Amino acid sequence: MHGSRVLTLTAVAGMSLLGLVGCGGDSDEGGEAFKGTSADRIAADAVKATEQADSMHVKGRMRQSGGEELTVDLAVDQRKNCDGTIKTAGTTADVRHLDGTLYLRGDEKYWQTALKEQPGAGKIVPKVKDKWVKTPADDSMTQGLCDKQGLVASMDEDKSERKGLKKAGTTTVDGKEAIKLTKKASGGETLTLYVATEGKPYILRTTSSGGESPNTATFSDYGKAVEPQEPSADETVDLKALAAASQRT
Repeated sequence: MHGSRVLTLTAVAGMSLLGLVGCGGDSDEGGEAFKGTSADRIAADAVKATEQADSMHVKGRMRQSGGEELTVDLAVDQRKNCDGTIKTAGTTADVRHLDGTLYLRGDEKYWQTALKEQPGAGKIVPKVKDKWVKTPADDSMTQGLCDKQGLVASMDEDKSERKGLKKAGTTTVDGKEAIKLTKKASGGETLTLYVATEGKPYILRTTSSGGESPNTATFSDYGKAVEPQEPSADETVDLKALAAASQRT
Protein backbone atom coordinates (compact mmCIF):
# COMPACT_ATOMS: atom_id res chain seq x y z
CA MET A 1 0.00 0.00 0.00
CA HIS A 2 3.02 2.28 -0.20
CA GLY A 3 1.84 3.82 -3.47
CA SER A 4 -1.59 4.73 -2.15
CA ARG A 5 0.01 6.19 0.98
CA VAL A 6 2.13 8.45 -1.19
CA LEU A 7 -0.94 9.64 -3.12
CA THR A 8 -2.99 10.41 -0.05
CA LEU A 9 -0.15 12.06 1.84
CA THR A 10 0.60 14.16 -1.25
CA ALA A 11 -2.99 15.34 -1.15
CA VAL A 12 -2.64 16.39 2.45
CA ALA A 13 0.68 18.09 1.76
CA GLY A 14 -1.15 20.10 -0.87
CA MET A 15 -3.33 21.53 1.87
CA SER A 16 -0.32 23.02 3.68
CA LEU A 17 -1.26 26.42 2.39
CA LEU A 18 0.34 29.04 4.59
CA GLY A 19 1.59 29.82 8.06
CA LEU A 20 -1.30 31.10 10.09
CA VAL A 21 0.02 33.13 13.00
CA GLY A 22 0.60 36.59 11.55
CA CYS A 23 2.66 39.45 12.83
CA GLY A 24 1.14 42.35 10.92
CA GLY A 25 0.37 45.99 11.51
CA ASP A 26 -2.30 47.39 13.80
CA SER A 27 -4.40 49.06 11.11
CA ASP A 28 -8.16 48.70 11.58
CA GLU A 29 -8.96 48.15 7.91
CA GLY A 30 -11.25 45.35 9.05
CA GLY A 31 -13.80 47.93 10.21
CA GLU A 32 -15.50 47.15 13.50
CA ALA A 33 -14.52 43.49 13.29
CA PHE A 34 -11.60 42.97 15.69
CA LYS A 35 -11.20 46.73 16.05
CA GLY A 36 -8.11 47.47 18.07
CA THR A 37 -6.84 43.90 17.74
CA SER A 38 -3.65 43.35 15.77
CA ALA A 39 -3.41 40.97 12.85
CA ASP A 40 -1.03 38.70 14.74
CA ARG A 41 -3.50 38.37 17.64
CA ILE A 42 -6.43 37.67 15.30
CA ALA A 43 -4.45 34.95 13.51
CA ALA A 44 -3.28 33.41 16.79
CA ASP A 45 -6.85 33.33 18.10
CA ALA A 46 -8.01 31.77 14.83
CA VAL A 47 -5.43 28.99 15.07
CA LYS A 48 -6.42 28.28 18.67
CA ALA A 49 -10.16 28.19 17.91
CA THR A 50 -9.63 25.94 14.90
CA GLU A 51 -7.44 23.57 16.90
CA GLN A 52 -10.05 23.35 19.67
CA ALA A 53 -13.00 22.69 17.35
CA ASP A 54 -14.20 19.10 17.58
CA SER A 55 -14.56 18.74 13.82
CA MET A 56 -14.41 20.57 10.51
CA HIS A 57 -14.94 20.12 6.77
CA VAL A 58 -12.08 20.98 4.42
CA LYS A 59 -12.55 21.65 0.70
CA GLY A 60 -9.53 22.73 -1.27
CA ARG A 61 -7.70 22.69 -4.56
CA MET A 62 -4.23 23.49 -5.80
CA ARG A 63 -2.32 23.43 -9.06
CA GLN A 64 0.74 21.22 -8.68
CA SER A 65 4.10 21.90 -10.30
CA GLY A 66 3.39 19.41 -13.08
CA GLY A 67 0.17 21.22 -13.98
CA GLU A 68 -2.20 18.64 -12.47
CA GLU A 69 -4.93 19.94 -10.18
CA LEU A 70 -5.32 18.36 -6.78
CA THR A 71 -8.63 18.63 -4.88
CA VAL A 72 -9.62 17.54 -1.38
CA ASP A 73 -13.13 17.36 0.09
CA LEU A 74 -12.87 15.88 3.57
CA ALA A 75 -14.73 15.98 6.90
CA VAL A 76 -12.54 15.15 9.92
CA ASP A 77 -12.82 15.19 13.70
CA GLN A 78 -10.70 14.91 16.84
CA ARG A 79 -11.32 11.13 17.03
CA LYS A 80 -9.83 10.58 13.53
CA ASN A 81 -13.17 9.84 11.93
CA CYS A 82 -13.02 11.07 8.35
CA ASP A 83 -15.13 10.90 5.22
CA GLY A 84 -14.43 12.45 1.85
CA THR A 85 -12.78 12.40 -1.56
CA ILE A 86 -9.34 13.16 -2.96
CA LYS A 87 -8.64 13.75 -6.65
CA THR A 88 -5.18 14.10 -8.13
CA ALA A 89 -3.28 13.24 -11.31
CA GLY A 90 -6.52 12.27 -13.03
CA THR A 91 -7.47 9.77 -10.32
CA THR A 92 -10.23 9.72 -7.71
CA ALA A 93 -10.29 8.05 -4.29
CA ASP A 94 -13.04 8.09 -1.67
CA VAL A 95 -11.81 7.83 1.91
CA ARG A 96 -13.46 6.69 5.14
CA HIS A 97 -11.85 6.07 8.50
CA LEU A 98 -13.73 4.69 11.49
CA ASP A 99 -12.97 2.41 14.42
CA GLY A 100 -9.29 2.15 13.51
CA THR A 101 -9.94 0.95 9.97
CA LEU A 102 -9.26 2.84 6.76
CA TYR A 103 -11.41 2.27 3.67
CA LEU A 104 -10.30 3.49 0.24
CA ARG A 105 -12.39 3.32 -2.92
CA GLY A 106 -10.45 4.25 -6.02
CA ASP A 107 -11.15 4.19 -9.72
CA GLU A 108 -9.08 2.03 -12.06
CA LYS A 109 -6.45 4.68 -12.71
CA TYR A 110 -6.01 5.29 -8.99
CA TRP A 111 -5.23 1.65 -8.31
CA GLN A 112 -3.02 1.30 -11.39
CA THR A 113 -0.93 4.15 -10.00
CA ALA A 114 -1.04 3.01 -6.38
CA LEU A 115 -0.15 -0.61 -7.13
CA LYS A 116 2.27 -0.19 -10.01
CA GLU A 117 5.12 -1.70 -7.95
CA GLN A 118 2.96 -4.43 -6.41
CA PRO A 119 3.64 -7.95 -7.74
CA GLY A 120 0.55 -9.25 -9.49
CA ALA A 121 -0.99 -5.78 -9.83
CA GLY A 122 -2.53 -6.70 -13.19
CA LYS A 123 -4.66 -9.32 -11.47
CA ILE A 124 -5.45 -7.20 -8.41
CA VAL A 125 -6.59 -3.93 -10.04
CA PRO A 126 -9.75 -5.36 -11.67
CA LYS A 127 -10.79 -6.77 -8.28
CA VAL A 128 -10.30 -3.58 -6.29
CA LYS A 129 -11.38 -0.81 -8.68
CA ASP A 130 -14.56 0.89 -7.50
CA LYS A 131 -14.60 -1.32 -4.38
CA TRP A 132 -13.95 -0.29 -0.79
CA VAL A 133 -10.50 -1.61 0.09
CA LYS A 134 -10.24 -2.32 3.80
CA THR A 135 -6.95 -1.97 5.63
CA PRO A 136 -5.78 -1.22 9.18
CA ALA A 137 -4.82 2.46 9.20
CA ASP A 138 -1.16 2.99 10.06
CA ASP A 139 -0.03 6.07 11.95
CA SER A 140 1.41 7.88 8.94
CA MET A 141 -1.89 7.57 7.07
CA THR A 142 -4.18 8.69 9.89
CA GLN A 143 -1.84 11.45 11.04
CA GLY A 144 -1.61 12.87 7.56
CA LEU A 145 -5.13 12.33 6.32
CA CYS A 146 -7.71 11.65 9.01
CA ASP A 147 -6.21 13.49 11.96
CA LYS A 148 -7.85 16.88 12.31
CA GLN A 149 -5.08 18.22 14.50
CA GLY A 150 -2.51 17.03 11.99
CA LEU A 151 -4.27 18.92 9.22
CA VAL A 152 -4.30 22.11 11.27
CA ALA A 153 -0.64 21.63 12.18
CA SER A 154 0.27 21.10 8.52
CA MET A 155 -0.89 24.60 7.72
CA ASP A 156 1.59 25.99 10.24
CA GLU A 157 4.67 24.00 9.20
CA ASP A 158 6.60 26.87 7.63
CA LYS A 159 7.18 29.28 10.50
CA SER A 160 8.76 31.84 8.17
CA GLU A 161 5.35 32.45 6.61
CA ARG A 162 3.96 33.73 9.91
CA LYS A 163 5.45 37.18 9.54
CA GLY A 164 3.84 40.25 8.02
CA LEU A 165 0.08 39.59 7.78
CA LYS A 166 -2.00 42.77 7.68
CA LYS A 167 -5.71 43.54 7.91
CA ALA A 168 -7.34 44.00 4.51
CA GLY A 169 -11.01 44.65 5.16
CA THR A 170 -13.93 42.25 5.46
CA THR A 171 -15.78 39.99 3.04
CA THR A 172 -18.01 36.92 3.16
CA VAL A 173 -17.07 33.24 2.88
CA ASP A 174 -20.04 30.97 2.18
CA GLY A 175 -22.36 33.56 3.67
CA LYS A 176 -20.27 34.17 6.81
CA GLU A 177 -18.53 37.47 7.41
CA ALA A 178 -14.74 37.23 7.59
CA ILE A 179 -11.84 39.57 8.12
CA LYS A 180 -9.02 39.24 5.57
CA LEU A 181 -5.41 39.01 6.71
CA THR A 182 -3.01 39.21 3.79
CA LYS A 183 0.67 39.47 2.89
CA LYS A 184 3.01 39.42 -0.06
CA ALA A 185 5.35 36.47 0.08
CA SER A 186 8.53 35.58 -1.75
CA GLY A 187 8.05 34.60 -5.35
CA GLY A 188 5.28 37.14 -5.86
CA GLU A 189 2.61 35.14 -4.02
CA THR A 190 -0.22 36.81 -2.15
CA LEU A 191 -1.27 34.83 0.92
CA THR A 192 -4.65 35.51 2.51
CA LEU A 193 -6.27 34.17 5.67
CA TYR A 194 -10.01 34.66 6.25
CA VAL A 195 -11.20 34.58 9.88
CA ALA A 196 -14.81 34.54 11.08
CA THR A 197 -15.88 37.84 12.67
CA GLU A 198 -18.91 36.40 14.46
CA GLY A 199 -18.90 33.68 17.06
CA LYS A 200 -15.60 31.87 17.51
CA PRO A 201 -12.81 33.17 15.25
CA TYR A 202 -12.56 30.05 13.13
CA ILE A 203 -10.45 29.96 9.99
CA LEU A 204 -12.91 30.07 7.08
CA ARG A 205 -10.54 30.10 4.11
CA THR A 206 -6.87 30.31 3.12
CA THR A 207 -5.60 31.22 -0.33
CA SER A 208 -2.35 31.62 -2.20
CA SER A 209 -2.38 33.39 -5.56
CA GLY A 210 0.13 34.75 -8.02
CA GLY A 211 2.72 32.01 -7.52
CA GLU A 212 3.57 28.79 -9.34
CA SER A 213 1.05 26.70 -7.37
CA PRO A 214 -2.10 28.74 -6.63
CA ASN A 215 -4.33 27.13 -4.06
CA THR A 216 -7.35 27.65 -1.86
CA ALA A 217 -8.92 25.80 1.06
CA THR A 218 -12.31 26.51 2.65
CA PHE A 219 -13.20 25.35 6.17
CA SER A 220 -16.77 24.85 7.37
CA ASP A 221 -19.12 22.68 9.47
CA TYR A 222 -17.18 23.32 12.68
CA GLY A 223 -18.54 21.06 15.42
CA LYS A 224 -20.71 19.02 13.05
CA ALA A 225 -20.60 15.28 13.74
CA VAL A 226 -18.49 13.20 11.34
CA GLU A 227 -20.18 9.82 11.02
CA PRO A 228 -18.68 7.74 8.19
CA GLN A 229 -20.65 4.60 7.43
CA GLU A 230 -18.92 1.22 7.30
CA PRO A 231 -19.20 -0.10 3.73
CA SER A 232 -21.29 -3.23 3.27
CA ALA A 233 -19.50 -6.58 3.03
CA ASP A 234 -20.36 -7.04 -0.64
CA GLU A 235 -18.72 -3.68 -1.46
CA THR A 236 -15.55 -4.40 0.53
CA VAL A 237 -12.36 -6.28 -0.37
CA ASP A 238 -9.19 -7.06 1.59
CA LEU A 239 -6.13 -5.92 -0.35
CA LYS A 240 -3.68 -8.06 1.62
CA ALA A 241 -5.70 -11.20 0.94
CA LEU A 242 -5.92 -10.38 -2.77
CA ALA A 243 -2.17 -9.71 -2.95
CA ALA A 244 -1.39 -13.00 -1.22
CA ALA A 245 -3.72 -14.89 -3.56
CA SER A 246 -2.20 -13.28 -6.65
CA GLN A 247 1.26 -14.46 -5.62
CA ARG A 248 0.08 -18.05 -5.26
CA THR A 249 -1.36 -18.17 -8.78
